[in-house]
Amino acid sequence: MGATATPFASFNSQTTTTSTKDSYRSFSTHTFSTAFRRQPPPPPPSSFRRKPLKLITMAQQQQHLTLAPVNGNGSITAPATTLLFDQQLLQKIADDALVWASLHGLVMGDKSVQRSGTVPGVGLVHAPFALFPTLFPESQWRQACDLAPIFNELVDRVSLDGKFLQESLSRTKEVDEFTSRLLDIHSKMLAINKKEEIRLGLHRSDYMLDEKTKSLLQIELNTISSSFAGLGSLVTELHRYILSRYGKLLGLDSGKVPANNAATQFAEGLARAWTEYNDPRAVIMIVVQAEERNMYDQHFLSAVLRDRHQIAIVRKTLAEVDREGEILPDGTLSVDGQRIAVVYFRAGYTPVDYPSESEWRARLLMEQSSAIKCPSISYHLVGTKKIQQELANPGVLERFLENKGDIAKLRECFAGLWSLDDYDITRKAIEKPELFVMKPQREGGGNNIYGNAVRETLLKLQQAGSQEDAAYILMQRIFPTLSAAVLMRNGCWHKDHAVSELGIFSTYLRNKDRVVMNNQSGYLMRTKISSSDEGGVAAGFAVLDSVYLT
Repeated sequence: MGATATPFASFNSQTTTTSTKDSYRSFSTHTFSTAFRRQPPPPPPSSFRRKPLKLITMAQQQQHLTLAPVNGNGSITAPATTLLFDQQLLQKIADDALVWASLHGLVMGDKSVQRSGTVPGVGLVHAPFALFPTLFPESQWRQACDLAPIFNELVDRVSLDGKFLQESLSRTKEVDEFTSRLLDIHSKMLAINKKEEIRLGLHRSDYMLDEKTKSLLQIELNTISSSFAGLGSLVTELHRYILSRYGKLLGLDSGKVPANNAATQFAEGLARAWTEYNDPRAVIMIVVQAEERNMYDQHFLSAVLRDRHQIAIVRKTLAEVDREGEILPDGTLSVDGQRIAVVYFRAGYTPVDYPSESEWRARLLMEQSSAIKCPSISYHLVGTKKIQQELANPGVLERFLENKGDIAKLRECFAGLWSLDDYDITRKAIEKPELFVMKPQREGGGNNIYGNAVRETLLKLQQAGSQEDAAYILMQRIFPTLSAAVLMRNGCWHKDHAVSELGIFSTYLRNKDRVVMNNQSGYLMRTKISSSDEGGVAAGFAVLDSVYLT
C-alpha cells in the first residue's frame, strides 16, 4: 500500500522487528477444526508479534479487535478515531452476518449430517466466511483482472497444440495413472481428428501477494470445476451489507468492496454456449459427484440459468452418464433421452471421481460427442501443474502468443516453477525446503507438500531411482502479507492472523474463428489462518472472503 491512509484490521499484539516471512513459518499449528471457537484462543507466541499488528492502549483491559487507519509502513495515522470492539459488539455483527447468510443461501452441507451431501435441503450450515473483507492493493487487483483475458486466450491456443500437450506430459504419464488415462482420451480424439469448434472455458486464476517483493504471483490456473462463483458472489454481497450497517463505526466504506458478478457471468457463458449450439430441444448437463456438500454453489448457477435464460438443467454423475448415455447418429449426446448441448464438469478432476471403468467410459463418451464440453479434455490438460511449469520456461509463451506486451504481463506474474529433473533446483530444495512447494498433478485442497516433507520426499525419490519424480513439479513458495481476520465457521467466530489468496474468474467462448466472450468474470477471495499450508474451502482449510481495495 502507498502512503495514503487506509482502514486496517489489527489485534492487540506487541510490535517487534521480526520479518513477516518468519512469522508465516513459525506461527502455531492450530487448524480450523480446533481454532474456530467463540472463546479467544491462547495468545500467539512471541515470534508472531511483528510490525503490522499494532497495540492500541486503552483504559479498559478486554479482548478487542481494532480497526484503524494506517499508512504504508504500518503506522497508525489517526489514533483518535480508533475504536474498541468488545465481545458483545463483535458477537452482534457476527449474528447479523449469520442471519444474512441463512436468508440468502450462503450455505453448504453439514458434514455432521450423513445425508447432507446427497439430499438437497438436508443438514445445511453456513459456508465458512470472513466477517470483514480483506485489504488488497487496487493496483494489483487491476493487474489480476487485466490478466484474465490473456490467460483465456493462452489456454485456448495451447489446447489446440495436441503435440505439445502429449510431449509435455509424456514423462508424467509413465508414473501418474490418472494423467495417463486423461492423455489416452486425448490421444483418441487426436486419432479421429475430433474438432471442438465451439469451445467454452470457465476458468479461475489464483494469486497471492508476495510480501518481500510486493509482486502478484500466480499459484495456479484452474480450467475444470472452478468452484465458488455462486457462494463467492454472495460473500461479496454479505460484506457490502455488513459495511452498509456498520461501516461508519468500523471506518470502512462499502463502496471499496468491488462488485462480484461471477455467478451471473458464469451462467451467461453457459447460456451463450447453449445458444451457439443452436438446438432449442437440448439442455445443459452438470456432471456432479455422487456426494457433494458444495452443491448449493452449483445450484446457484442453475437457478440463474433457469430464471434469466429459461434453459433446462440436468444433474448427472459420471456413472449415470455411462448407464443412460448414448451418441445419436448425428453425433448428439443423449442422456436419459435428453439431448445435451453443454456438459459442465463439476466432477471428473480427481482420481476418486473414477472408482471404476464406468466413469472412464462416460468421460470418453462425452468427449466423442458433439456436445460442448466445459472443459474439453484438451482444456483440462492445459490446467495441469506440469503444463503450468512448461509454460513458464523461456521461449514457450512465444510459441502461442504474438503480443510481446501480453507475454511480458504473464511472465511478470509467474512464480518460480521447475521440473524435478533440474538438479540445481532440486539440490536447493533439499537444502532449504521451506522455500519450495512440491505439487502433484492433482486438483483440490490437501495435495501439496511443504516444509521438511519436501526434503524427505525428494530424498526418497532420489534413493528410489525411479521416474516417479515426473509426477511432481517444484514451485517457489510464496510468503504472503499477513492480516488480522475474524473467521466464521459453524456459527462461531475466531480472531486470528491470516493470509489470503485471490482468484480471478474468467469466461471464454469461441465458435470457430469468432470469439463470442473473453471476459474477466468476478473473483473469489479465500482466507486461511497463517499456520495452514493448504487453502481449499470445501476441504476445510479456508473461508470465503472478499476484497477491500486500498
